[in-house]
Amino acid sequence: MRKNVDLNEISDGRKYRSADMVKAGCHDCKDCSSCCQEMGESILLEPYDIYMLQGNLHVGFETLLKREAALGMEDGVILPHIRMDDKERCPFLDENERCSIHAFRPGLCRLFPLGRVYEEDGFYYILQVHECPKPNKTKVKIQKWMGVPSFGEYETYVLKWHNLIKYLQEDAKEIGEELLRTRNLYFLNLFYVYPFHTGEDFYPQFYARMKEFISKTGISFPV
Repeated sequence: MRKNVDLNEISDGRKYRSADMVKAGCHDCKDCSSCCQEMGESILLEPYDIYMLQGNLHVGFETLLKREAALGMEDGVILPHIRMDDKERCPFLDENERCSIHAFRPGLCRLFPLGRVYEEDGFYYILQVHECPKPNKTKVKIQKWMGVPSFGEYETYVLKWHNLIKYLQEDAKEIGEELLRTRNLYFLNLFYVYPFHTGEDFYPQFYARMKEFISKTGISFPV
């Protein structure tokens, strides 16, 4: 969740956990694709997203960069995001304005219209009440809404990834430009460019790469 945001203005004021029911069901988004348009560079892609896209589209990260993704800087850390097309639409919308990758869509798309608020040792979910225009929403369990297998493992990974990015963003303020550029290139290659084995479990591969990144860069981040 973005910093310096008044949660009372954007949410219903409640804190949710994955087993909670929340009014997010939008009737299969019938006749609506507003959350897939005019999103700018806000749909950041995590390693798990790339793992899913590569496994289902059978393309490498560099091919995605030529078509549906782009790179940007987020407070000193290089991160990929979905590239909107020239009409400011998600490139994965089909001719009927439906998501062509819905079964393996990125985590931020799965989360919408929920958000996460991170605390020192975890996070909770909020319902962003002004984001989705669909009326008469129905209640759905957050874990079901997200639709990610091994959800406990997924949440643990999400927190680890968030904390790593947060650490790197803070550290980026303290290190020199040349070192930052070298580290960003290594970060990008290790977590995105070098393909994951999509026929194998994602999490052991991710944690092995995280361990390697910490070891090679010498950062003080707990594995």
